[in-house]
Amino acid sequence: MRIALANLPFPSSPELSVQLAEEAIAQAALEHAGILCFPENFVPGYRAPDRGVPPPDGVFLEQAWARIAAAAGRAEVAVILGTERVEGDSLYATALVIHADGSRAGFQDKVQLDPSEDALFAPGVGRRVFQCGEMTFGIAICHEGWRYPETVRWAVRQGAQVVFHPHFHAAEPGSFRPNRFADPENSFHEKAALCRAAENGCYFATVNYASEGSPTTSAVVGPDGAVIAYQPYGVPGLLVVDVDLARATGLLAQRLRSH
Repeated sequence: MRIALANLPFPSSPELSVQLAEEAIAQAALEHAGILCFPENFVPGYRAPDRGVPPPDGVFLEQAWARIAAAAGRAEVAVILGTERVEGDSLYATALVIHADGSRAGFQDKVQLDPSEDALFAPGVGRRVFQCGEMTFGIAICHEGWRYPETVRWAVRQGAQVVFHPHFHAAEPGSFRPNRFADPENSFHEKAALCRAAENGCYFATVNYASEGSPTTSAVVGPDGAVIAYQPYGVPGLLVVDVDLARATGLLAQRLRSH
């Protein structure tokens, strides 16, 4: 299975987020990828305090999802779209999964919120796995994958060979600026990606926005915990990786005893 990660700049407007998504899907088709994953809340953009993302708009979201689903169908590429969804008075951070024929497979909401998100989003309920050809995959969104190993292990125990990890992680003033993945001087985040893969025997595909000084980048980690490939920090583009599904045995996850 060839997977692609959309390591793209933060969109300056919701409309631009859709345009960038459509362009990335077309590029993924040229790269012969079977599935493309976007960063957390790429449409309309993650609601960080300094990003000026407009208020939630359910009508815009429905139109955006329809356009992106149409692009996926034309390209015959499955899509994991980091987005948000409005339900009543609640806003959820989520990932919309779109089949390669443009039909919707459904959502994986973010269940484990970072404390800083309590005023932004409602926590989701429940987890699920999805199918793309012979690949079964799960989704752990940002904070879930870094700090809650059980979000990845659950998916692997349900048969997932790959767990995708859309996230948003921008540089803070005075923070360390890495140029190699899992640098010992950097924060724990990228080391957690190695652990999620190795402790479960799965591929872990983490995808961030491209931004100057970004403390994390997009990467694919193999079932042995070794980094297969990563995108240069701050450089926009698609990271395209072939994964051997037979290597993702999930053995360690399956051997876990709850008591």
